[in-house]
Amino acid sequence: MWRRVTLLSSLISYTRSSSTLNQPAHKFRIWESFTTEIPTQEKGGLFIKGKAPFISFVLGGPGSGKGTQCEKIVENYGFTHLSAGDLLRREIASNGEYSTMILNIIKEGKIVPSEVTVKLIQKEMDSSDSLKFLIDGFPRSEENRIAFEHVIGAEPDIVLFFDCPEEEMVKRVLNRNQGRVDDNIDTIKKRLKVFKALNLPVINYYSKKGKLYTINAVGTVDEIFEQVRAVLAAHELVTG
Repeated sequence: MWRRVTLLSSLISYTRSSSTLNQPAHKFRIWESFTTEIPTQEKGGLFIKGKAPFISFVLGGPGSGKGTQCEKIVENYGFTHLSAGDLLRREIASNGEYSTMILNIIKEGKIVPSEVTVKLIQKEMDSSDSLKFLIDGFPRSEENRIAFEHVIGAEPDIVLFFDCPEEEMVKRVLNRNQGRVDDNIDTIKKRLKVFKALNLPVINYYSKKGKLYTINAVGTVDEIFEQVRAVLAAHELVTG
């Protein structure tokens, strides 16, 4: 849901210290502090007059099956699926501005700078007419979370966390054989270590806010999806 800024002074402080973030987004946040209206952009922008998008973060370690479940959510509920990992890999393949930097960071199993990932996500959201977004594999850290909420100007409505044992995730990643640079035993162990250190605080944050839904990610695809379906039904989201 869209959140109004309650402390203008803290927002101004954040804006001054975050010159790399999207400036128009900060202007929106300051504007929002003084109004209850939802801003309007041209068709295809993130804001559509009178409506706010339903945003779901999808979290889980590598190999937890969140990508497969996102496909089923898109198929059954009409969400637009934005995979942070796919957006980063697309940037690499296109030899874009950040391609070399992103490739080196992924090989090390580290986290891509927040402003880079948020910028790629924002571009996709702004170009879509959708009002339902699955943001897969992001935020991966508290810094990611804060950057998203300030730049996009929104918090997620729900957060789906696919909870899977580490041994099962390693086995799945090594067996999927998709030819990805990060699908090897050394990198997967680094990614799991980073996930535990940085992603769990995000999970705990949204749990305290009552937005986290933990999905048991062990079982058949359909068994796991039934848990997802129950969450979406509770938020009055119906199949398309």
